[in-house]
Amino acid sequence: MWVGGRGWLGVLGHWRCDLRRPSFARTWSGFKDPMAETLSTQVGTAGGLRAPHQQNGDAGGDARVEPSPGSPKPAGQEVEPDNDFLRNTVHRHEPPVTAEPIRLLAENEDVVVVDKPSSIPVHPCGRFRHNTVIFILGKEHQLKELHPLHRLDRLTSGVLMFAKTAAVSERIHEQVRDRQLEKEYVCRVEGEFPTEEVTCKEPILVVSYKVGVCRVDTRGKPCETVFQRLSYNGQSSVVRCRPLTGRTHQIRVHLQFLGHPILNDPIYNSVAWGPSRGRGGRIPKTDEELLRDLVAEHQAKQSLDVLDLCEGDLSSGLTDSTAPSSELGKDSLEELAAAAQKMEEVAEAAPQKLDTIALAPEKAVETDVMNQEADSLCAECRLVRQDPLPKDLVMFLHALRYKGPGFEYFSPMPAWAQDDWQKD
Repeated sequence: MWVGGRGWLGVLGHWRCDLRRPSFARTWSGFKDPMAETLSTQVGTAGGLRAPHQQNGDAGGDARVEPSPGSPKPAGQEVEPDNDFLRNTVHRHEPPVTAEPIRLLAENEDVVVVDKPSSIPVHPCGRFRHNTVIFILGKEHQLKELHPLHRLDRLTSGVLMFAKTAAVSERIHEQVRDRQLEKEYVCRVEGEFPTEEVTCKEPILVVSYKVGVCRVDTRGKPCETVFQRLSYNGQSSVVRCRPLTGRTHQIRVHLQFLGHPILNDPIYNSVAWGPSRGRGGRIPKTDEELLRDLVAEHQAKQSLDVLDLCEGDLSSGLTDSTAPSSELGKDSLEELAAAAQKMEEVAEAAPQKLDTIALAPEKAVETDVMNQEADSLCAECRLVRQDPLPKDLVMFLHALRYKGPGFEYFSPMPAWAQDDWQKD
């Protein structure tokens, strides 16, 4: 698996629309990359200009009205609508995702079933627009107007079902509400999981929707998950999971509560939860301190995208939350930052391959494009990051099987779930 092609290189798109004679044109290269997008709209109206957020559907842009050459300039509060030029610029950076393809498992007149790779969200959300399953299926497989039938976390891989029509979507969602749909996952967890079947019924509470963190709490919603160990290699266990409810991060939170978090879970197997890492619901800090330490840890690792955050989010609402608490001290953060810096230095010092040297002119062109797209007011543009390693884009949680009335779909067992896997 290789992450090239969906790295940090930005994409610039141009949209133009004349409401009297509609026409659209757009150019891009590498649509699966993080992007900076520019939206321009030329408007000639009979009834005046609408508000920028109504016209463009995005209130986060920079909107202004500019008279076209040859048109009279506005005098005072009066605006001549004919030939005015309305421009809205939206600047976005999408985090990198895996270049592993989205494989079709099944397709008929009702549904499309795919094997979703880890790191790719199902639909546009947060900082993701192009790097989503919905967008990629439309672009690469011409499958559009799909209706997701269930959720998978961005870092979770495996079976993902879409309905082709609203009627099919409603029918299957009714089966979900009636508990007619069986779901089976597989994961690799820390330590030796019990050999007998384990049922966890702890309620789950959402700590923060913005950061995307949950925990076991008596005030939470009722949940139930059934676990069965499949294998143990001396260090970690492969566990089959059957969630009987569908709460956010349910499997991950219940495994953390049981003291066997997913081996490489970047949230629920973090030191930010305290010495016991949330086992038995023991979290020696407030929710605010927990969020603060999680954000601080991933900021030091330059992996805020794991929390669906960016540096801009910190300045707008989480600035005071990034100071480390006593559980995640200054020394720990300095070690994380030093490790990240060391990785960058190793990458810079690594000898270039012959094919890389041969592509040097093209690299120069890419650099020029990136410089043209850079925004002096954008904090993300000033950051230089290397592409993550393939292992950084995978979490050991996989949707293995989905079964309902009249259908059953399987996904192949991932390599990390094999009995002889020893890369702990």
